[in-house]
Amino acid sequence: MAFWTQLGLLLWKNFTYRRRQTFQLLIEVAWPLFIFFILISVRLSYPPYEQHECHFPNQAMPSAGTLPWIQGIICNANNPCFRYPTPGESPGIVGNFNASIVSRLFSDAKRLLLYSQQDTSIRDAQKVLGKLRKLGNSSGLDLKLKDFLVDNETFSDFLHQNMSIPSSAVEELLDAEVNLQQV
Repeated sequence: MAFWTQLGLLLWKNFTYRRRQTFQLLIEVAWPLFIFFILISVRLSYPPYEQHECHFPNQAMPSAGTLPWIQGIICNANNPCFRYPTPGESPGIVGNFNASIVSRLFSDAKRLLLYSQQDTSIRDAQKVLGKLRKLGNSSGLDLKLKDFLVDNETFSDFLHQNMSIPSSAVEELLDAEVNLQQV
C-alpha cells in the first residue's frame, strides 16, 4: 500500500508544479515537437535515394600465396565498386589470374622444384631459367597483352560489362604491346 501512496503523492506534486509553471510546461511540450517538425521537413526536402549494392573485386590474402596477393594489390589498387557480381566472388576462387602465363610459370616452377622426386629436376630448372633468359633478352619479340591471357578469359568481359568500357577500347587494351624488360 505504501507504493501506491508514494506514487499518488509524486504524481500530485508533479501536476501541481506543472500547473504553477505554465510557460515551462509549454516549452517542454513545444521544443520536442519543434525538433520533430524540423526532422520531417528535412526528410521531405531530401527524399532518400536508392543505392545499388556494391561488389568489390576479390583480393587474396597473403596466406593464398605471394603471387595472388601481389596481383590483388596491384590490380585493385583503386578499390572500385561494381553493380554486378565480379568473376572472383564465387567461393573457393583466390584470384582471376589462375591461368595467366605468370601464374602458370610459377605453378610449373613450384611443381618442378618442390614435387619432383627425380634427379632431372636440376636440369629441368636450368632449362626453364635458360628459356626465361632468352625471353628476357629478346627485345624484338612483339608480345601483346592478350598473349598473356588464356582462351575464354573473363578479363575482357569484365572490362566491357562491369566497367562499361566500349568494345573498341577493350580490343585496343588487349592489343597493347608488353615490354618484358620493363615488367
